[in-house]
Amino acid sequence: MLATASPVLQYVCGTSIRPGRRYVHGQATEYLQSNDIDWTESQKTVRESIAKICADYPDEYWHKLDSNHEFSLDLHQQLAKDGWLGICMPEEYGGSSLGISEAAVMMQTLSESGGGMAAASSVHMNIFGLEPVVKFATEEQKKRWLVPLIAGKERACFGVTEPNTGLDTLKLQSLATKTPDGQSYSVTGSKIWTSTAQTAEKILLLVRTTPLDQVQKPTQGLSLFYTDLDRSKVQVTEIEKMGRAAVDSNILFFDDWQVPKEDLIGDEGNGFKQIMAGMNAERVLIAAEALGLGFASIRRAAIYAQERVVFGRPIGKNQGIAHPLADSWMKLEAARLITYQAARMYDDGYQTGEYANACKYLAADAAFEAAERAVLTHGGMGYAKEYHVERYFREAMLPRLAPVSREMILNYIGERVLGLPRSY
Repeated sequence: MLATASPVLQYVCGTSIRPGRRYVHGQATEYLQSNDIDWTESQKTVRESIAKICADYPDEYWHKLDSNHEFSLDLHQQLAKDGWLGICMPEEYGGSSLGISEAAVMMQTLSESGGGMAAASSVHMNIFGLEPVVKFATEEQKKRWLVPLIAGKERACFGVTEPNTGLDTLKLQSLATKTPDGQSYSVTGSKIWTSTAQTAEKILLLVRTTPLDQVQKPTQGLSLFYTDLDRSKVQVTEIEKMGRAAVDSNILFFDDWQVPKEDLIGDEGNGFKQIMAGMNAERVLIAAEALGLGFASIRRAAIYAQERVVFGRPIGKNQGIAHPLADSWMKLEAARLITYQAARMYDDGYQTGEYANACKYLAADAAFEAAERAVLTHGGMGYAKEYHVERYFREAMLPRLAPVSREMILNYIGERVLGLPRSY
């Protein structure tokens, strides 16, 4: 739009323009702009640093990996080399001790670069997944587990969801039984939707150590392990899926898998409390990743609408094109604001989940709609892989489904915020 340049606009555009002159403002079409005025200097530094890395991985790179179902070891290793895998981890283990506020910027940038969920998911587990280790593991365990993870020498996956229980985590059926000599646990059961298990060396595993019918409360009897993914005992089968083909999703089956007692985190039976320590952080990061996809979609759509000429005029002149894209930008920006509010609250120690859940819900919906509109803006070309927006659209479904459904978020808000009776 055309507008008289105000001091705020001058700051946002990052220029030294003089008051009183008129300029076209196209912030949404800039590649990984870093001028969001609510970001701290630390967040802007993260944005600029990750954007430089992302410049080596254009859309064509991710299109190739998506087509070949190939994991991005290159990006993982470059982020490890530059110290980014430990962005939220303590400095004594090689991390940076930054907050979820900075990590969210990192994940949004990876996604917004065009890498989408494939880029973000290649390191997602590193950022939030080992929060239970940071909070509940012994000093010896932290040194043994965090140092190689942060250095990029080991990769981890997340084993919680099971085929027969879905979101009902308290009904997990996989069982770990202590062996007669007390030195290990024999673990039998299955997990599903375990990402990166094709390449991971480690797994964060939540299983029952006391059967459900032998505990007073369903939250009791669950235990958390961080252990080697022993492929001689664990059958890993990839699931063919709609999008994010560059990052594998798997179903795991295991029987009499021997897990050393030294790999138990904290006390036996406290696993549910421990796993919940990272849930709000994960929702914030998923929201940020969804935002990245949404902004990438709007960027490509707006540029295409400027350049594509039909009937002698750019299609972006038509309000039928411009208005839906403008609507999506506003929805994405509103979701971005609550996402970073939720991140700040998490970093400040706020423990309840209404803002973390709300930002995930809003960002996922805004991103999905933005990706759909990007495809529609491109018309028939939006269906062609060379324009990339069809990949964004396929991947934009994922944040709506995982790690918690839209309906469960609405249930949470209805019960915890509105005080309504539980419906399930």
